[in-house]
Amino acid sequence: MIDALFGSKTRIKLLHLFLNNPGKSFYVREITRLIDEQINSVRRELSNMMNVGIIKSDTADNKLYYEVNQRYEYYVPLRAIFGNDADAKNVVKAPKPSTLDWQARLDEVGGIRFAVLSGVFVQGSSSKVDLLLVGNPAPAKLKSFIKTLEKKEGRELNYSVLAYDEFYYRLSIRDKFITELLSSKHVVLRDEEQILTRQK
Repeated sequence: MIDALFGSKTRIKLLHLFLNNPGKSFYVREITRLIDEQINSVRRELSNMMNVGIIKSDTADNKLYYEVNQRYEYYVPLRAIFGNDADAKNVVKAPKPSTLDWQARLDEVGGIRFAVLSGVFVQGSSSKVDLLLVGNPAPAKLKSFIKTLEKKEGRELNYSVLAYDEFYYRLSIRDKFITELLSSKHVVLRDEEQILTRQK
């Protein structure tokens, strides 16, 4: 039944393989052994999946490796369909945290003076960074906070933490990293010193 919906048995097997192994990469011959399909069929489907954007590739040791693209727009719902673990089944049901939830979470971490959401959290954002935190958060609390967020989102997150002085300096010289993040769609969660308001 699901084969008819998604086009081919090989594609279904590949989706199961990749979506159950986020962050892990495979080369073509390894994939053919793991899913027990012909190499030509595997290559054709990998090409199709690359064109769609659900997987990405990289070369290492003269081999081409493939892995799931966790930043793909439909990664979370596809993982809910094809993932075997309980977290994958539940992740799509989890609502996005409201602004009030975010404020409470940032208060728990402590030391955050400025925070911006972007990337996977903001529809239409082209940023590669999902979360920018500025301040002096406690490392253990920060690690726990990020781990909770990644579990809720069902994917790895790209985040950056900057000291306040470094952020202010980089903002003042129109640093490329900061400029690209703030010119992409984003949501300011916290701006205690109203630094962005003063910049305008």
